[in-house]
Amino acid sequence: MQFFHNHILSIILFTPLLGLVVLLFIPGEKKDAVRWWGNIAMFAGFLVSLPLVFWFNSEAPDQQFKFIERTDWIPSIGAQYFLGIDGISFLLIMLTTVLGFLSVLSSWTAIQERMKEYYAMFLLLQAGMLGVFMSLDFFLFYVFWEVMLVPMYFIIGVWGGPRKLYAAIKFFLYTLAGSVLMLLGILTLYFRYHTDTGIYTFNVLTLMQHGWPANLQFWVFWAFMVGFAIKVPMFPFHTWLPDAHVEAPTAGSVILAGVLLKMGTYGFVRFSLPLLPQASASPAIVKVMVTLSIIAIIYGALVSMMQRDMKKLIAYSSVSHLGFCTLGIFALNPHGLSGSVLQQINHGISTGALFLIVGLIYERRHTREIKELSGLSNVMPVYATLFMIVMLSSIGLPLLNGFIGEFTILQGAFEVTWHWAAWAVVGIVLGAAYMLWLYQRTMFGTCDNPKNQILKDLNLREIVTLVPLVIWAFWIGLYPKPFFHVLEKPVAAIVQRVNPSFYAAAPAVSAAIPAGTPIPAAPAEPSSGPTNPAPGVAH
Repeated sequence: MQFFHNHILSIILFTPLLGLVVLLFIPGEKKDAVRWWGNIAMFAGFLVSLPLVFWFNSEAPDQQFKFIERTDWIPSIGAQYFLGIDGISFLLIMLTTVLGFLSVLSSWTAIQERMKEYYAMFLLLQAGMLGVFMSLDFFLFYVFWEVMLVPMYFIIGVWGGPRKLYAAIKFFLYTLAGSVLMLLGILTLYFRYHTDTGIYTFNVLTLMQHGWPANLQFWVFWAFMVGFAIKVPMFPFHTWLPDAHVEAPTAGSVILAGVLLKMGTYGFVRFSLPLLPQASASPAIVKVMVTLSIIAIIYGALVSMMQRDMKKLIAYSSVSHLGFCTLGIFALNPHGLSGSVLQQINHGISTGALFLIVGLIYERRHTREIKELSGLSNVMPVYATLFMIVMLSSIGLPLLNGFIGEFTILQGAFEVTWHWAAWAVVGIVLGAAYMLWLYQRTMFGTCDNPKNQILKDLNLREIVTLVPLVIWAFWIGLYPKPFFHVLEKPVAAIVQRVNPSFYAAAPAVSAAIPAGTPIPAAPAEPSSGPTNPAPGVAH
C-alpha cells in the first residue's frame, strides 16, 4: 500500500499504457474481446485514480504540490521524470479519467471498423493527457503534449465523418504550429537560466523561482500565448475547432471538448502566470487577453445561434464557454482564477455530456440536422429528461454546476471593472437563448416524421454514460465547497506571484487566504547531473 501511495501518479499515468500493451496481443478479428478489454482498461484507469480523492487533502497539507515523484531521466540536458499535482491538476486529472472511461463506453456500438486500432489510440491519448497535467519538468511536459496530438489526429482522420481528413490535418497543423512556438519559449527560458546560473534544467519549480527580465518575459509570454490560445481555442485561433468537432466520432468530440481544450487554459494557469508574472500582469497584455476573451464569449454565442447542425452548435458554444475561463484567468484575482478552473471542469462535464447526447441521437437517426428532429420527448422521455438537465447545466441554471463557475468568474471580473462583467453577461443571455431554442426545436412539437416515431429510448449502457456526469453537475451546483477548498492554496500562490498588490488592497480576502502562501521550493536535486538544488522560495 505504501508503494501504491508513493507512486500513485505513475500508476495512474501508466495504467492506460499497460492496457495498450495487453491490447496489442489480442487478435484484431476478436472484436468482442477487443471491445471488452478497451473498456476494462479505461475503467481501471478511473479506479486507480480514485484514491487521489481520499488522499489529496491529507497528503502534505503544508505543500502546494503533492505526490511528488522524481528521478533523473536525461541528466546530460537536465531533464527529469518529475511528477506532482496541486488542486488545479488534481481536478483536471479526475475529469480526464472519468470522461476517458465514459467516452470509450459510448463507442460500444458506434465503432465497428478497425476496432483494435481505435481503442489503442484512445489508451495512448489518455496517457498523453494525464502526463500533461502531472508533469513538473518542461521537457517531460512537452513530450506528453506532443504525444497527445498523434492519436487525436488518427481518431478524427480514421473514424470521423465525410470531411475527416481535412479536419484532422487542420487540427494537426494548427496545434503543431502552436506547439513549436511554445517550444521556442521553453528553450528561451532554458538557455537563459543556463546563462545566468551555469546550470541546465527543465524543472518548472526551479525556473519559477528565477527572476526573469521584463523584456524576456514579454516575448516568452507571447510564444506561450499562441501555443495555449490555439489549444483553448481563443478567438481568432478557433477556426480548427468546429471542423474537428463535427467530423470526430462521438467519443473523440467528448474528449476534445472535455479535456484537450483545457490544456490551453491549464497552460496559462500553470506556466504563463507564475513563470512570467510581470508580463502576465502588464496592462497591455491583460487588455489584449480580456478583449479576446469577451469577443470569444459573444461571437461564439452568436454563431451558435445560427447553426443548423447540433454538433456544430455545441462546438461553437465551446468557444464562448472557454472565453469565460480565460476572462477569469486574466482577472488575476482569487475569484477569477478559482472560478476559471471550476468552469473548466464544468465545461468538461456539460459539453462532454452534450456531445454524448448528440452521438446517441445520431446513432439512431444518422443525422444531426436540427430541422430533421422534433418531438423526440414523445418517444424518448428518458433521453429528453437527461438532455434537459445537461442543457440547463450548460446555460448556468442555479443549483447546477455552470452557475457556480460563471458566478465566480463574474465576481472576479467585477472586482477589476464592471465593464468586463457586463459584457460577459451578454454571453450568458445568448447562451441561454441558443440552448433553449435547440431543446425546444428537437424535444417538443409534433413528432410527425415517421423516422422519429419509431426511435427507441436509451438503454442501460447509454444511461450509464450520462448519469455520472449529471450527478457531478448537481454535486458542484449544490455543494461546491470541496472544489474551492482544493483550489484555495494553488490559486493563492499564483495570485501572490502575479498580483501581490491584490492582498494589500483587500484585507478581508487576505485574512481568508494568507498573503504569505508560498509556491513551494522544489525538492532537492540529486547530487549527480547538471541540475542544481532548488533554492528556497522568497516569501
